Amino acid sequence: MTGFVVCVAVLAAASAYGVLHRRRSGRVGVRGRDGGKRLGVAELGQELGERATLVQFSSAFCAPCRATRRVLAEVAGLVPGVSHVEIDAEDRLELVRELGILKTPTVLVLDADGRVVRRATGQPRKADVIAALGEAV
Repeated sequence: MTGFVVCVAVLAAASAYGVLHRRRSGRVGVRGRDGGKRLGVAELGQELGERATLVQFSSAFCAPCRATRRVLAEVAGLVPGVSHVEIDAEDRLELVRELGILKTPTVLVLDADGRVVRRATGQPRKADVIAALGEAV
């Protein structure tokens, strides 16, 4: 009987973790330690967008990165003055460490001056990205 209770408790805890993880993945939010960080041409390898820039950190083995690339490219095409930059996390480890990127895909929303104003870990939804752009402008 004790084994059954332990098994049920472990399954309940794993299910709760899975639900919470799924709800948080892809949500665009503000992180305290991003305050004041600014990225420019030297870090990104290309010019910032006139209004905002969507920076995606990806890796070669990441399946959600391809879907994220499509979403961000579509948003950049829809919203004037917004550009999309994809950075291979494996090639830019110093920048990944500096920004505290822990998994791919991670998306940073930069304002026109290159300041990090929003961050999403996991595959973001198009509506969330567009809403975050409204706050970045």
